[in-house]
Amino acid sequence: MADQQSTEGITVTLNGGQTTISGHDTLPLLHVLREVLGLKGTRFGCGQGTCGACTVIVEGKAVTSCDLPLEAVRGKRIETVECLAAGGATHPLAEAVLACQAAQCGYCLPGILMAAKALLDREPDAPDARIREALDDNLCRCGAHLRILRAVRLAGEVMTAATDR
Repeated sequence: MADQQSTEGITVTLNGGQTTISGHDTLPLLHVLREVLGLKGTRFGCGQGTCGACTVIVEGKAVTSCDLPLEAVRGKRIETVECLAAGGATHPLAEAVLACQAAQCGYCLPGILMAAKALLDREPDAPDARIREALDDNLCRCGAHLRILRAVRLAGEVMTAATDR
């Protein structure tokens, strides 16, 4: 680790609150979330940014956190799967996953939920083709794809109805 630069502290907005993180500039965000901040919802999958298990939202965009250096998120807004139950309120996406029984083993689900949330935050009435496209980089070996698709669609309907009021 002699070649890594230590930071004085990187400030980010994490799940709605300001957080200052000390560590090495090149440390992957996934490691910081899980091991430094104790946010265990984000999963380690492949470690190469190809499976989607570690997906978080940075500045409104779904990104893999296993290959994203800490320095890259300086001053940015980050959301992890824990934001879906922040403040005691359950996000419509989490409720829809339960209602549609879309969770199987649950390992890939945090990344899928964050990819879906990034889409629904921009486009709550996204058609199935857009949902499939948004989730395309997230691998699920359990075969719950159709239930996940239904859940994302249901969450979008709930979110659209809430904004129409």
